[in-house]
Amino acid sequence: MSIVQVDTPGGRYPIHVAPGRLDRLAESIPADATAIALVTNPTVAALYGERVEKALARSGKPVIRITLPDGEAHKDWQTLNLIFDGLLRNRCDRKSVLVALGGGVIGDMCGFAAASYMRGIRFLQVPTTLLAQVDSSVGGKTAINHPLGKNMIGAFHQPVAVEIDTDVLRTLPPREISAGLAEVVKYGLIIDAEFFDWCERNAAKMRALDPEAISHAIRRSCELKSQVVSQDERESGLRAILNFGHTFGHAIEAGLGYGQWLHGEAVGCGMVQAAELSVLTHGLPAESARRVRALVAAIGCPVQPPDLGVDRWIDLMQVDKKTEGGTLRFILLPEIGRACFEPAPLDALKQVLAGAASAAVG
Repeated sequence: MSIVQVDTPGGRYPIHVAPGRLDRLAESIPADATAIALVTNPTVAALYGERVEKALARSGKPVIRITLPDGEAHKDWQTLNLIFDGLLRNRCDRKSVLVALGGGVIGDMCGFAAASYMRGIRFLQVPTTLLAQVDSSVGGKTAINHPLGKNMIGAFHQPVAVEIDTDVLRTLPPREISAGLAEVVKYGLIIDAEFFDWCERNAAKMRALDPEAISHAIRRSCELKSQVVSQDERESGLRAILNFGHTFGHAIEAGLGYGQWLHGEAVGCGMVQAAELSVLTHGLPAESARRVRALVAAIGCPVQPPDLGVDRWIDLMQVDKKTEGGTLRFILLPEIGRACFEPAPLDALKQVLAGAASAAVG
């Protein structure tokens, strides 16, 4: 088993990465817990619900299950209230522990509920998608969507632990694997050029879930994210680089309607656009942008953005947490392995949104 330690002002906790961790979840339940509320969706519950309930029951605590509708389209206030309904109906107190069993939507909503219920209770992340394992389950960012913007309503709330069972990836469709790999590639682009090189060499193995390759990809992604989060828990500076490709990606999701593209697919395409913008504004070599496009394609993500219209793109981007005083700011690459967080000239942005930059980069 690999253990990655996250150390932030909001909490210090381990990330356990190994096959079979679903059967050992009781080890991460605090001894003074009074009850456990398992939050999941029908798809994941059908695969792992009973198994996880049995594993949690070994802690000696009563376990209730709260099932939420599946999908990004349900990441909203109405669905969040289902968690509160279950907690209140079962008279869960401040020492109750929430367990998020699912992908990023379940993790985000369960974490937000934990941050809010009785002004904060503990929760455990058990991510079942690759994207959640390498990104959303780590770092304590929780949120729901609003029709006008993704993840605009939420809180920072760190889990007591993150339990990553690599075996669960075998049940994911290829599209979900590709979406998760976009976030893996992101870490190489923003902070570790050697890891990006490794991803280029091992793209096919990662897509095929080669045990050694996928375990390394998950572990290294968690290490890199924990390094950033430990230095900047609340995204006041350095942590913003983790949003590379996300300003474009969130606009794609909102513009098409949540759930039309998977989050990782939108981020993958957004990274291609951000690399093109970096060529125009920050001196990223055109060859590096071509490498980004080639790797995003190799992991199975779209590289051609939807035609939303330049004005619509910019309107959607204005509703972004990185926008300050109406000024759009982007995570950009002077070179692979190094990122910065700065405004971009509007004319350059329009070139990218119009598709002109793609032709220039080749």
